[in-house]
This record gives sequence, C-alpha cells and structure tokens, in this order.
Amino acid sequence: VQLQASGGGPVQAGGSLRLSCAYSERTSRRFVMGWFRQAPGKNRDFVAAINWSDGSRSYADSVKGRFTISRDFAKNTVYLQMDGLKPEDTGVYYCAADGALIRSSWANPTQYDYWGQGTQVTVSS
Repeated sequence: VQLQASGGGPVQAGGSLRLSCAYSERTSRRFVMGWFRQAPGKNRDFVAAINWSDGSRSYADSVKGRFTISRDFAKNTVYLQMDGLKPEDTGVYYCAADGALIRSSWANPTQYDYWGQGTQVTVSS
C-alpha cells in the first residue's frame, strides 16, 4: 500500500486547509486510515482516524469540532478538512493505514503499518 499526502501549506490562524491522502490499493475496505501530526522536537500525535468500511470516526480532543475526516470511495482518498486553525496545529501531517486495527488502537502510531511522506502545515498568528 502506498500513501500520498498533499494539501499542506502556510495559513493564518482561523483559516482552513484540506489535506488529502490518496492510496494505491483498491482492496482497502477493511483498512483504518489515520492522520497524525508531528511538531519539531515532539512526538507524532494522533489527529483523526476513519474506518474505511463503515465510516466510523475518531478525533483527538484538541481538534474535535474543528477538523473533519472523510473518505471518497471513487477516488481512493481520505481527506482531513481543517477549520479554525490555530498556531498549535502547526506540524508535519502524516496519513497512515492499517488493515487490522481495533478501535482502541486507532490513536497509537506504532500500530499502523503504512505511512505517507507527510505534508507541512504552518499556522501563523
């Protein structure tokens, strides 16, 4: 499985960005797709995840109500709509996938087998 993340860039606080993660495998309906972010010198933190088959979602508390994760079957793509961006949202955003995760593991980056290359998001105040 190959993942390709895009859509990052500079934005002012309060603005919006939409990240995309396109992946290569058509047999993806069993996958969990996640978004993580990493600020310089910090750990890779969970942002959001979605179960590809049933659409169930999970969000980090810090982004609830501001970010929305969604999927497009036809385009084999997962999106992260980010609204109300804050400077603390700055970091490299990675998409990840795994085919065998239980919900309690969705927020653990070590449980994902496949990763995209990351896209930089910079929010200025």
